[in-house]
Amino acid sequence: MQELNDVYDEHRSPTGRVHRRGTAWKPGEYGLVVCVWVYDGHGHLLLTRRAKGKSFAGTWENSGGAVQAGETSRQAVARELFEETGIRAKPEEFELLQSDQEKNTFYDHYCLKRRVGLADIVLLPSETDDVMWASFGKVRWMIRVGKICRIIGRQYLRLEKELKARNVPKLMR
Repeated sequence: MQELNDVYDEHRSPTGRVHRRGTAWKPGEYGLVVCVWVYDGHGHLLLTRRAKGKSFAGTWENSGGAVQAGETSRQAVARELFEETGIRAKPEEFELLQSDQEKNTFYDHYCLKRRVGLADIVLLPSETDDVMWASFGKVRWMIRVGKICRIIGRQYLRLEKELKARNVPKLMR
């Protein structure tokens, strides 16, 4: 089944057109991607490893993906998190951290507090092949040595302060 995404203009207004995933974007067309940092409230972030056969295979990342045609950003982040980890959350449970843009893509970065055991995570084999809880220090180390997808690493570094403010108990800051 082919995935369709809504097309936005440079002001992030919907154009009423759709884009077929895997085809080139035309000049002036933009897509929307959502990302979520799941945190446990004790200084750890949930990371998944990209499966073989995917771009950046073997690197670690947070959950996320393209918003499908007709979806809101919050609906998409709830769907993506469930598809990639089996974690269920209502769209209104996600906290928007930041929106930004790179090239032809708008990004909405969310966070969600969830304490879940690794044994309860359900990975989607075509998307992810491993999962871990990582401390902020470990995430920084993983970025330095290239274990985290470059794009995700750049995004993380922009959001780290806001994530720490929500995730690290005051005694640990």
